[in-house]
Amino acid sequence: MSSVAVLAQEAPASINAGLAAIGYGLGAIGSSIGVGLIWAAVINGTARQPEAQSKLMGIAWTTFVLVEVLALIGLVVFFIAGG
Repeated sequence: MSSVAVLAQEAPASINAGLAAIGYGLGAIGSSIGVGLIWAAVINGTARQPEAQSKLMGIAWTTFVLVEVLALIGLVVFFIAGG
């Protein structure tokens, strides 16, 4: 077995649980701000051009899902890190 494989197996994978919690909290705040901006843009766009509401809603749901997936990835990383 090569020395690189041995070193990779022996590397400690522990991150401080407090640091992981702070990282997830920041990720959750970021995604919350993103969701607020998405829906604020939909409300403004619908108020300005009501006939474009269906197109705006499709775009909004797509971007909402992307933002929430990033928040869920942060949650998974938090639990992997030992939270």
